[in-house]
Amino acid sequence: MPEGDTVHLTAKRLRAALSGQALVRGELRHPQLVQHDLAGRTVLDVASVGKHLFTRFDDGRSLHSHLRLDGSWHLYRPGMHWQRPAHQARAVLETAERTAVGFNLHDMELLPTAEEDRLVGHLGPDLLDPDWGDEQAAEALRRFTARGASELGLVLLEQRVIAGLGNLYKTEVCFLLGLSPWTLVRDVPDPAAAIELSRELLLRNADRPQQSTTGELARGRQTWVFERGGQRCRRCGTRIRTAHQGEGVHARTAYWCPTCQPGPSPSRMWR
Repeated sequence: MPEGDTVHLTAKRLRAALSGQALVRGELRHPQLVQHDLAGRTVLDVASVGKHLFTRFDDGRSLHSHLRLDGSWHLYRPGMHWQRPAHQARAVLETAERTAVGFNLHDMELLPTAEEDRLVGHLGPDLLDPDWGDEQAAEALRRFTARGASELGLVLLEQRVIAGLGNLYKTEVCFLLGLSPWTLVRDVPDPAAAIELSRELLLRNADRPQQSTTGELARGRQTWVFERGGQRCRRCGTRIRTAHQGEGVHARTAYWCPTCQPGPSPSRMWR
């Protein structure tokens, strides 16, 4: 699933292409929205909130979309060949100069802009909120420490605590903190530092498509442990282990170095 920085960058690019422009084509091909035609509407803004996108129009409505696992927005010049099949398109927003196509958008809703909070009000503070300050940091810390009996790796992924992290950043934050993903939140030495590190990593990558937590952009050098199961730890040379963390649809693959990240570990490991 795309991380918060990917959604943030998507909103930034859509905003640059569409904001202030009138739509000459505004098709919604989602089964629940096919009766709506947005042609003639002017796009006022495109905003991201955690992993949610809102395209706001001059009639007081917003188009909500969530990328989930396979969704994406593409930008084209009118008449350009689309890179994905037309039957996967769920939204086509075209101005005189640009065409934005939303592919495989499973979660979409057209709602009053004033009611956006109905879809995102339950979320914790957005780590990429441009207005992030002491109030947001304090609320994030309050929600984080309230999950004291839960595992660190799971809490970092919980959007109701802090919004924006996915499995890549959860994995890398745990490594950089030197803590096993199965460490209980109450045993995290500096919870505020964990939140600040999470925000720092997202900010570092918010304006580029490449995601790096090591400071390197070369292929194969971008992460410390994520998707490196069985390989040697970049710091100590120990083989990186992998296992499931979480239950059912919430289960994710955890990657960690047992030497650099001492602490609890699962009973079943793959490597």
